[in-house]
Order: sequence, then C-alpha cells, then structure tokens
Amino acid sequence: MALVFDIEKYAVHDGPGIRTVVFLKGCPLHCLWCHNPESHSFEPELLFHDTKCTQCRRCSTVCPQGCHAFGEEGQHRIDRNRCLHCGRCTVECPADALKIAGKPMTVTQVMEEVLADKVFYDHSGGGVTISGGEPLAHADFTRELLAEARLAGVNTCVETSGYAPWTQIESLIPLVDLWLWDVKAPPELHETLVGAPCGPIVENLRRLDSAGGKTVLRCPLIPGVNDSDEALRHIASIANSLDHLQWVDLEPYHPLGETKNARLGKTDFFQAPFPAEETKAHWQDFLARLTRVPVKQVAQMLSKKQ
Repeated sequence: MALVFDIEKYAVHDGPGIRTVVFLKGCPLHCLWCHNPESHSFEPELLFHDTKCTQCRRCSTVCPQGCHAFGEEGQHRIDRNRCLHCGRCTVECPADALKIAGKPMTVTQVMEEVLADKVFYDHSGGGVTISGGEPLAHADFTRELLAEARLAGVNTCVETSGYAPWTQIESLIPLVDLWLWDVKAPPELHETLVGAPCGPIVENLRRLDSAGGKTVLRCPLIPGVNDSDEALRHIASIANSLDHLQWVDLEPYHPLGETKNARLGKTDFFQAPFPAEETKAHWQDFLARLTRVPVKQVAQMLSKKQ
C-alpha cells in the first residue's frame, strides 16, 4: 500500500500516447520551485481552498480536534498542528473547500483505475506512468504496480529524480519501457536548489543507460535560477553521454506551486516569473544545436511533476 495524492487520466505529457499518471506522495528532495508541494510529505495533508469557503462552519462541528475556527468577520482559521487528517471536515464541506492530499491505496485499487482506460492506451501507444513525489521512495509498491501493468499488457513509464540507491533502480529495469528522468540543475547549484547533490543521480542515469534503459530527460527551467547557458550545456553534456536517450523535454516554469503552498497553509515559498517566449525559444535553440536528439517543449509544465 502507498499514499496516492492524484491519479490523472488522459495525460499526454508524461510519456507516449494517452496515459494514466499515478502520483505517489512523498519525496526525498525539496526543489525550491516544486509544482506539487503536497507531494513532499510522506503523510496526508489538508488542503484548504479559501476562495471556495462559504463560512458555513460545518467543518468546526465535526472536527474531533477542534482545528477549525472562525473569526468575528468569518475568517476561517485552521490549526494544522492539531489536525489528524481524518477527513471528516472534507466530507462535511458542501463547497469542496477542504481536501485531504494522500489516500492509501493498494496495487489492486490503482490497477482498477489504470485498466479502466486500457482501450485508449491500445489505440494511442499509451499506458501508465508512475510519478510523484518520488516513485523510487516507494520502491516495493512501484515494482509490484509495474509488474501488474506488464502482466496486463500496459506500457510503463517511471518519472523520477533518480535519487535512490542503484539497487532499487536496477530491480525495475525489466519492468519499465521508458524512464522520464529529471535533470534539475548543474552540479554547483544542485544541492542548494534541490536538497541533494547531483553526482549520485547522474551516476545512476549512466548506469541505467549502460544497462539499456530508454530515457527521456525532463528539464524544469526557471528564469534566472537554473537556465543559464552553462546550465543548458550541462543538460547537453548529459544528453550526449547517453546511448539510449530518446529526446529531451524542456519544462518552462509555471507558478502553480504558489497556489498549492497557500492551500497547505504555507506563507514562505518560492516565486518566479513566467518565462518570456523569446527565453523559451533561446533554451530550445541553444540545446538543439548542442544535442543529437530532439528537444521538445512541454507547454508551461502542464505535467504535475516538477
């Protein structure tokens, strides 16, 4: 069993064809720009959409911990330190303003969701993509889910940061058709921006390539943060060292994480501008001149995983 914070149907940016993307909750990295801050913690979390709240106060009547309170002018305040994530308030809320991020699911339950759309995979060359969070942080669950998908004749992708022991990656190689591998920052910035050194990640990637694993590099680019020409050369150097690389995805920054952080009750979070069209064109042209594989743009990081 693992915590799943979302299952996205009919996805077209997370591998070939039409796909179902399974997002597992919990990640060992903490990228400053993360698109999905609700994926960081390995525990359930309460999301609050303040613009939906009608101040009906039903949540306060059912919460066993007294987490919900309302000011004189109706302001809805949540004591998150007391919250047990029982979900009673989410059930009672008529405006859908409250939601628990993270639902325990078995492999069987996830596969029921995946196989419901197998006809679309068969006609489009799609399948299932396991994302996160970090799927390698749930190695046993990920392995079992991939094995079940293979038995059902479903194409498999894993989207990963690659930050895990090599033995976990190696055990998945026979079960994965395509790896979507993050390249987030050059070595001198990686630990500051992401929370871990890039050396083990690149070493895992090269070992995977030597073992025949097909990969796509997924590169989130944030203006003024990790998009210098030197950072782009770092991406190109990795791309050119791989024999089984299929293409490179560029993922221009989108500030969706700002809204989600607010819904988690966080006030101190990363902010950056949308990249200009000429900036995105420069990224693509610059990399295309340096690499021998196609360089594509995923429109404004439409995929949930960053």
